[in-house]
Amino acid sequence: MSLYRLAWPVLAALEPETAHRAALWALRSGVAGLLFPPAPADPALRTEVWGRAFANPLGLAAGFDKNAQAVAQVAALGFGFVEVGGVTPLPQPGNPSPRLFRLTQDRAIINRLGFNSDGLAVVTQRLAALRRSGAPCLVGVNLGKNKDSADAGADYVAGVTALAQLADFLVINVSSPNTPGLRALQSVEALVSLTRAVREARSATGAATPLLFKIAPDLAVADITDICRVAVAEKMDGIVVSNTTIARPETLKSPHRDETGGLSGAPLFDVSTQLLREVYALTGGQLPLIGVGGVSSAGQAYAKIRAGASLVQLYTALIYEGPGLISEITRGLSALLRRDGFTSIDQAVGADHRGNG
Repeated sequence: MSLYRLAWPVLAALEPETAHRAALWALRSGVAGLLFPPAPADPALRTEVWGRAFANPLGLAAGFDKNAQAVAQVAALGFGFVEVGGVTPLPQPGNPSPRLFRLTQDRAIINRLGFNSDGLAVVTQRLAALRRSGAPCLVGVNLGKNKDSADAGADYVAGVTALAQLADFLVINVSSPNTPGLRALQSVEALVSLTRAVREARSATGAATPLLFKIAPDLAVADITDICRVAVAEKMDGIVVSNTTIARPETLKSPHRDETGGLSGAPLFDVSTQLLREVYALTGGQLPLIGVGGVSSAGQAYAKIRAGASLVQLYTALIYEGPGLISEITRGLSALLRRDGFTSIDQAVGADHRGNG
């Protein structure tokens, strides 16, 4: 039995946000890194996206290290990259507790955190210190808007302006279900306006930091088509597919299944992977995609890569499986590449669309 399996009853007895804080403490203190060393690096897993070299395509999704408190320690567990956030311009507490719920029987989570954030100034300081330390971490930042902001565009511009020189990529989160009105930014007119504003802000910094949209899995087909058209036409650098869902599958068994908020974890895998497949086809493979939603095994990470993801993220599965899952997935990806005759991850990206393997 793994160390995490032994610790799970204790963690499961804690209120979810308390357990989350305990996990961050274990990382910052170095305890987690000692207990869960990374798998040896495999050259076949190396990939270059946006001119940046990723040791492997597996990353930590936004939501765990919201405030950039343990980036280097998280990366040292074996991730190829880490996405922090969502970060809002001003500090805000988020929604009232309880706001995070385990659906243990479903290997899922429902959250309605509401962009609880230390704010842009604090996160900028932490990432600047990380860069000064020389820690070899590839870091993305998920940007959000303040709940009471009257100008969403200005909020995203503020994030890009502050962080373009510090981040390896920036994610414009227009799909969290927990901030009123946010998902309306996925409409064509709003997206075009927002895209042009953040690209102008990036240009003003002198940086070439990739800008990505993060989209919802609950979009109508016409909306997906429009978003992909805008992303290509407006020269965005990629799309994160996808955020949490407001849908509640009938298969959910856990007592908290009817809580309000975004559902993540195992029930999201099929719908997010199908959306990923559609986005890859609609963009003609022109944009790097980050596949996220329900990944808990090497097979599932590989499925997203074959569906069109250049990079893959997870988060919820770590709650139930622990940090050992990271090495399990990277080792498994190496084996799956060899099985299908690929010598690199790049060869596998979008393979299902080509009928390879």
